[in-house]
Amino acid sequence: MQHYGLANVWETGDVVTRCILSVLLIMSVMSWTVIIVKLSQVMRLRRVTRQSDTRFWSADRFEDGLSSLGHPGSTARDNPLLALALAGHEAATHHRQTQQHLHDRIDVSDWITRRLQDTMDDTIARLQSGLAILASIGSTAPFVGLFGTVWGIYHALIVIGETGQTSIDHVAGPVGESLIMTAFGLFVAIPAVLGYNGLTRANRTIVARLKRFAHGLHAYFLTGSQLPSSAGPQMHAVPRSESATHDGAFRWQ
Repeated sequence: MQHYGLANVWETGDVVTRCILSVLLIMSVMSWTVIIVKLSQVMRLRRVTRQSDTRFWSADRFEDGLSSLGHPGSTARDNPLLALALAGHEAATHHRQTQQHLHDRIDVSDWITRRLQDTMDDTIARLQSGLAILASIGSTAPFVGLFGTVWGIYHALIVIGETGQTSIDHVAGPVGESLIMTAFGLFVAIPAVLGYNGLTRANRTIVARLKRFAHGLHAYFLTGSQLPSSAGPQMHAVPRSESATHDGAFRWQ
């Protein structure tokens, strides 16, 4: 009894067939690596942003709020909320210290908005890194597998034409092994597509939470009070900072 499968396709296939199998295998490894790494990142960020948001707006002072956003030695890259808070504080302080040069050129609200927006863009770029790999694999892997199927059937037809054997027992093996390539392509593509969609949806949730936090920071640095919608009615406003000197409207681009 003959045994058919990927192993047999590899053993009996030519250079093109083996290259196609190798490409699909590499795609599968890359896809699962990105999914696992990004999933762990998303889970950590969701936990960090949910807990840190509550602790920050419950603090009595801005410095205490910053301390609640990270453990000693942690950086702004570890917690996007910490990055936003530091960027907003730096922008407000810089504008206050140099307002004799800047106040006629750019409003404090626009200046803080720009700094918060730049920090948000950096965080979003990190969240989206790797997703292009999943999108590319999900869209190309089925066609790579289909090419392997066409290539296998082409060689099967050549063998049939040379031998003149057209019975089902001679045709089923080569054609069945060729169709395995299509199944392998789908096996690679489906997890990539599902992973891309799931990670994209999770990223949107994190970005929405970061935007609410940024709105609260903007209101705090301008007026000394927090927007009620930023952290819910149970949160307390952080006391007014020395750098909060002007009022203004927060506008996202």
